[in-house]
Amino acid sequence: MKEEPPDFISRQEPRDLIHVPPEFAVAEGAVRVLDEDEYVAGSSLWKDARRRLLKNKLAVFGLIVVVLITFISLLGPPIIKAATGFTYDSIPRDVTLIKSIPPFRSADGSFSWAHPMGTDNSGRDLLARVLLGGRISLMVGIISTLVSLIIGVGYGAVAGYLGGRVDNWMMRLVDVLYSLPYIILVIVLLAVFRSSTAVGQLVLLFIALGSVSWLTMARIVRGQVLSLKNQEFVVAARATGVSTTRIIFRHVVPNTLGPVIVYATLTIPQVMLSEAFLSFLGFGVQPPLASWGSLAAEGIQNIAIFPWQLIFPGVTMALTLFSLNFLGDGLRDALDPQMRT
Repeated sequence: MKEEPPDFISRQEPRDLIHVPPEFAVAEGAVRVLDEDEYVAGSSLWKDARRRLLKNKLAVFGLIVVVLITFISLLGPPIIKAATGFTYDSIPRDVTLIKSIPPFRSADGSFSWAHPMGTDNSGRDLLARVLLGGRISLMVGIISTLVSLIIGVGYGAVAGYLGGRVDNWMMRLVDVLYSLPYIILVIVLLAVFRSSTAVGQLVLLFIALGSVSWLTMARIVRGQVLSLKNQEFVVAARATGVSTTRIIFRHVVPNTLGPVIVYATLTIPQVMLSEAFLSFLGFGVQPPLASWGSLAAEGIQNIAIFPWQLIFPGVTMALTLFSLNFLGDGLRDALDPQMRT
């Protein structure tokens, strides 16, 4: 007959103390007996990060504002067109309406819901143009940031993993590019490869901003890869014959996503500001398309007479940029291992 192991643990009622011999004790204190259906839930970096992010009120506020502005910018223009017939480029046929009308006013000065933000000098609805500007500005920020991520993550990961002379030469190239004025490079690229269409100019803007904003990302990823390439899981993958390319992009790069996500969130407002400055100089979004930067450039010319042409796009852009910065700061604190509580 099989001998049963000695029962060292004596239980009384549920939630009483568990008494164990000294050789099995791990600490002095009361240990609660778990019920049969109870279990201890595990945790992870992303769960802890989400919990810390939700505790940051400014970050949550920024996330809500960014999501709301994104949805309004996407859904607003079709709704306005269906409800009023106004689009971002529709100029009134009546010549008496081709003028800037104040918010909530009609052409004769009476109260009207037709134009909540007023109109521009050509009589176009400013609300529809601000929402279109939100589409364009957010698109420029997101797509240009994705371009910089693709270039910067790949470049920095390869330099950091290979090391030696390859790393030295690759990072010296980054230092040389760092010494060149960022905005001047973008202006030169847009001037040399200028497109004759508004859509073509917008695509060039994506490429130009993304192709010169990857330098910091490359440095961040390189530093992360240098700290990871001698870890046990990388050594094990190398010992089993995994190719260098697979190790870099399958095993190493996914472990750098924390800093990459944080920097990407902070890069979007920086790119949007650059686009606004370029539109102000005439190298950005071209008519009939509009961005918050081009709308602000048009509004500043008439600020003394028609201040609403600058106030609405300017306030909307400022609110979005502040919210993105709050969200980026919150993600940085949430994903920082030293901030764990």
